[in-house]
Amino acid sequence: MEIPTRRVHLLGVTAHPTSSWAVQQARDLLMALDDRVHHVKFLIRDTAAKFTDAIDAVFASEAIQVLLTPVLAPRANAYIERWIGGRRRELLDRTLIANERNLRNALAAYETHFNTHRPHRALCQAAPLRPLPDPVDPDGKVIRRDLLGGVVHEYTQVA
Repeated sequence: MEIPTRRVHLLGVTAHPTSSWAVQQARDLLMALDDRVHHVKFLIRDTAAKFTDAIDAVFASEAIQVLLTPVLAPRANAYIERWIGGRRRELLDRTLIANERNLRNALAAYETHFNTHRPHRALCQAAPLRPLPDPVDPDGKVIRRDLLGGVVHEYTQVA
């Protein structure tokens, strides 16, 4: 998650993460950031065994300082913990996941919803990749669009 913009990058899903898989995800993240990688100064990560020195070296190659969270301190990385909790409550607790491909599709749809539509208080109710629209008539029509079979709803107002 990019803290200033609240933009989330979801790169991989696997039932059995290993250190080599995590290193590849780190490389994929740097590629996904593309030109914005030079704006990243810090990466906050936990101390799980799959996060090895090889991951730190991937980020160090781009001059990104890796900060470790203290053990058993969920508030140390509260932004991503909030996203994980919201994702569980808004999506995973209400969806039957059949397999890994189904999980990838559901998480990709939720990531798109989160980054392009879901309002954030820290962004004055804008979404990470979408500024606030101009105000419209309060008596205007509201349209609801269902995502993921009705689990997630997006609302827009039309004149």
